[in-house]
Amino acid sequence: MSLMPKRVKYRKQQRGWLGGIATRGSKLSFGDYGLKSIDRGWLTAIQIEAARVALTRQVKRGGKIWLRVFPDKSYTKKPAETRMGKGKGAPEYYVAVIKPGRILFEMGGIPEQLAKSAMRLCAHKIPFRTKFVKRTGV
Repeated sequence: MSLMPKRVKYRKQQRGWLGGIATRGSKLSFGDYGLKSIDRGWLTAIQIEAARVALTRQVKRGGKIWLRVFPDKSYTKKPAETRMGKGKGAPEYYVAVIKPGRILFEMGGIPEQLAKSAMRLCAHKIPFRTKFVKRTGV
């Protein structure tokens, strides 16, 4: 089961503009360690789930993990070999818009070395560059 909104006001959204840097969600709020995005892009629900599974497998049910992003933007696609026109395609999947500086995942209650190795595995599932961050004073 992938992440997606329970209900939305409008089924189809425009692509939007990916400019700027993240102002919200750019600081650690829950855990001691986090994975912060350096690049911008879209993170699909499937990629978020794959990264989450990689994190939980690595820490073997130790500590706590927080997902700081949610895919709330629908991505539409027209069927293959369809002629131009005839309106916008049907929603295929959902994406989260990620800007530089956004915290994607947070972890707490585990040693730093384990958190670092888990976040490295998690970063391999994400289509843009990220960096490991930790709370100051930890």
